[in-house]
Parts: sequence; C-alpha cells; structure tokens
Amino acid sequence: MNLFADLLASTSEARATATGPRIQQRRGVEIKSSRELAIMRKASHIVATVLREIMEMAEPGQTTADLDVYAERRIREMGATPSFKGYHGFPASICASINNEVVHGIPGPKRVIKSGDLLKVDTGAYYEGYHGDSCITICVGEVPESGQKLSRVAQESLMAGLSKIRAGNTLLDIAGAVEDHVKAHGYSVVEDYTGHGVGRNLHEEPSVFNFRTDDLPNITLRSGMTLAVEPILNAGSKACRTLKDRWTVVTQDGSLSAQWEHTIVVTSDGCDILTDRGD
Repeated sequence: MNLFADLLASTSEARATATGPRIQQRRGVEIKSSRELAIMRKASHIVATVLREIMEMAEPGQTTADLDVYAERRIREMGATPSFKGYHGFPASICASINNEVVHGIPGPKRVIKSGDLLKVDTGAYYEGYHGDSCITICVGEVPESGQKLSRVAQESLMAGLSKIRAGNTLLDIAGAVEDHVKAHGYSVVEDYTGHGVGRNLHEEPSVFNFRTDDLPNITLRSGMTLAVEPILNAGSKACRTLKDRWTVVTQDGSLSAQWEHTIVVTSDGCDILTDRGD
C-alpha cells in the first residue's frame, strides 16, 4: 500500500512536495530474521483476508465508510490494529480511491460506490510489532472494458515486477519489468509514489520504484528483505495533484487510475508473497 510513500531522492523532493505527503526513511535496509518473518506472515495474512472479504462484498450502493468500518472490525477481530488509522493523522483504516483518484482516498458516508467504479482499497495491519500492507483494485458492477483492462494490466505489472525478485537482482530489475509491461499497453506509470520496505515501520527503506531512474539508489536485493511492491498506473498522463483535503491524490487529466500491491520477502531464488489472497 502506498500510504505516504517514502521521499524520493533530493532531486525529486520538489515534485514530491507538490503532489502529496511523504515520510522520511528513518532506518537502513533491514534483513528480517525467521522470527520476524513469522510475525510478518501473520500480519500479512490478516491484510490478505480483509482484502479478499472486501473484494467479495463490495457492491453498488455501499459507501466507502461501510468498507472502512468492516475492515477495522475484522483487523481487530484477528488480533491486530489498523496500520493506517491515525498514521500521520490519516482518519481511517483503509484508503478508498475511486476512478481518477490515485491514492489516499478518505472513506466517508457520502461516498457511495456505483456500478462501473474502479475502486482501489489499500490497507495494513500491525501485529505484534510488524506491519503487512497490500492494495487491490475492484471492478464494481458493470465496469467498461477500458477500466477492466487498466486494472488487469496493473495487476500483471505487479506480477512482472515480482518475477524479477531474487537475491542478487536489483531494484532496477523490478522497475524495468513493471515499466516495460505498462508502456507496452499504452499506460503511464505514476512516478510520484513508490513502493517501500515494510516491517517494524509501515514505510522503511528502500524505495521500490516502478520506473527506470538514475535518481534513486539501485539496491541489490538480499534474502530476508521485506518489500511492499505497488505499481500505480494511469490511463492517461502520469501527472497527479492533491485535493484540498491534503490526502486524496487524483490524476491531473481526470483519467482512470489502478493499483495493486503485495508485501513480499526476498528469497535466494525468488520471493514469497506474504499477502497472497489465494485468488
């Protein structure tokens, strides 16, 4: 999930400030122990369970507040607390971003979900000192093929990036695979928001970018690194802007946006998807 993605490199700070809030990375890249990974698996399983249930229940006529209430209740029932609620003042347990909303949409009782909506639901769970983080895009009711394709390509780009993860490869291997798949289908990669490390903190080093760049460090992957990989695609321009609520980010040109995210752990020969929903 991309709630308050990490600061980009200093050359990109002006752009980051203009498009939405960020947080500073406070630790170096951490390698998780087997004990820590066992806890993160539980946290991530809680996230996966909640998102799977929301995917099954979301329908026209509900409000995004309904989904938020459900998510918080289920997270707490499973022994965790919502990672997002209160995080830098965010007021909810999920981000609910609809259609041209890119990230950080605030759930509300007046935000009614309609047939044809492209709904991004991003959430996290904090369990015994560690976070899990994931996002899905839901095609609500009768979504036009254009919206369905955008979501499908976003999910495919996530999996393309994950296919490049293994000890010894680099962040640029992930970024290149995502970017190539997105551009092959004529979409734009949102560059203002990136994936990130995840563990004791919701956002840790490194920034996991989805596009080739010389402005961010090309870190070599090592077994035990835990990352939240989250491509965000726009149907039109990559340009985004933040609304007056200072949270909701939308596409500059009003085009649709889609996002998929998994928390993973790097292994010697690939990666283990901790937030796998089994679908």
